[in-house]
Amino acid sequence: MLSFISRRLAATLAVLLVASFFVYMLTAYSGDPLADLRLNRDPQSVAKMATLTEKLDLDTPPILRYFKWIGGAAGCVIGQCNLGFSVTRGDEPVAHAIGNAMESTLSLVILATVLSILLGVAIGMTTALRQYSGYDYTVTFAAFIFYSLPIFWVAVLLKEFGAIRFNEFLGNPVIPWWIALAIGIVLAFIVSAVVGGRLAIRLRTAGITIGLVTAALVIADLTQWFAKPSIGIVGIALLVAGIGALMLFITSSVRRRSVALAVAVTVGVVVVAWFPLQFLWFYLNSPITILIVAVLLGSLGALAGLVLGGDDRRDAMRTAAITGALATVPLVLDQMFMRWGDYIQLIPLRSGVISTIGANTPTLSNHPDTWLRMLDSSTHILLPTAALMIISIAGYTRYTRASLLEVLNQDYVRTARAKGLPETTVIMRHAFRNALIPIATIIAFDFGGVIGGAIITERVFAWQGMGALFNQGLRAVDLNLVMGVFLVTGLAAVFFNILADLAYSALDPRIRVTD
Repeated sequence: MLSFISRRLAATLAVLLVASFFVYMLTAYSGDPLADLRLNRDPQSVAKMATLTEKLDLDTPPILRYFKWIGGAAGCVIGQCNLGFSVTRGDEPVAHAIGNAMESTLSLVILATVLSILLGVAIGMTTALRQYSGYDYTVTFAAFIFYSLPIFWVAVLLKEFGAIRFNEFLGNPVIPWWIALAIGIVLAFIVSAVVGGRLAIRLRTAGITIGLVTAALVIADLTQWFAKPSIGIVGIALLVAGIGALMLFITSSVRRRSVALAVAVTVGVVVVAWFPLQFLWFYLNSPITILIVAVLLGSLGALAGLVLGGDDRRDAMRTAAITGALATVPLVLDQMFMRWGDYIQLIPLRSGVISTIGANTPTLSNHPDTWLRMLDSSTHILLPTAALMIISIAGYTRYTRASLLEVLNQDYVRTARAKGLPETTVIMRHAFRNALIPIATIIAFDFGGVIGGAIITERVFAWQGMGALFNQGLRAVDLNLVMGVFLVTGLAAVFFNILADLAYSALDPRIRVTD
């Protein structure tokens, strides 16, 4: 294993070295970083040009400067990183600028990529399992449309309707009954298409959906829920129960009573823990506390699986533990919604609840309440994440559908079915694992790529991430800044490609990583 990783690192780092040389040369000869100063002949501009020429070593040929830059970049291995300074950012060290941009980029694109993978793979699986159905045709048609949309257009539309118009609605959150009914009808059409089946089943599903959605919106309007949103104990119970049901389906444990009982007990424990957690998180509202609660609930779930699992003890412990850990998410959302009124009072009047500028509100960046800061970050990250997800989900849906359909036609899948195994077991334990092999390659490339930032999305929503930093460096011929971003993205690509190779051996027992 170590020998394999060493060989791959040596090969990919050699490629990265050659690529960095060409990028350095192309950027160095693409323009003059002092072009604006050369237009002015006043003494201050002349003095500044002389200073920058000395600092940037512009009198030295680019090919020699490249080897000096490589020496400084190599120092990052021993903790003495010297990537130079940025001309366009007031002589700020490039390493410092990249560190700040990385924090902004990771919070945006990593969240969008993870959610896109989860939702895209799930939707792709369902379309493959219901091939040539109305649902399959609808999702395929929508995926082609969304995959073809330009990201800047999607971002601008979300900015207009998801922020500006929605903030106007939150200013006076009134939902007439006929609008609630219209929303229910639209959702009923979507849900009935997803459920499928005979016409009678679709009509019954549509009727139930219309009734539930319309009633929920009317009740939300009467109780002014959109003005003062909250989850509460009832919402927590429903959300955690939904998480438990989803985990039972994914692990093919719906019909195993011992596993289902362990998950049900875990859901009950989370609901009971809701009340004491209100006091705990009121006094200890730090990210470490959230992590501790997640570990504690996961451990209680594992304990429930150990006691109640019986012969399926191992699967029960795993399923219940994951359910307990994921149950922390609705608990955190509940705490954030409790600060909604305070948040509205603290944000600038013109910005609106759903923000379209930056990663946070400057006046709240150092607020002592963790939940308030998390709520502020969520309102800022919502639309950029949605813009990136809309197109990414469409791509993952198509890839997953094609991969799973190919696997479902293999002999070993037919053999598993001939043995009498439940369909969920055949899909989740036999077909899905092998279908993930080509998806692992795409995921590795996407993760490596998104570290470089999303230039268009960051520009539309004024995020100062890696994409904006790279764009700024290119426009100003800021060589050190461009190469700093290239170094980070190149290393990320190397790292995730190696992870993809290791994932192949984990997914397919026929593949072995040998020395």
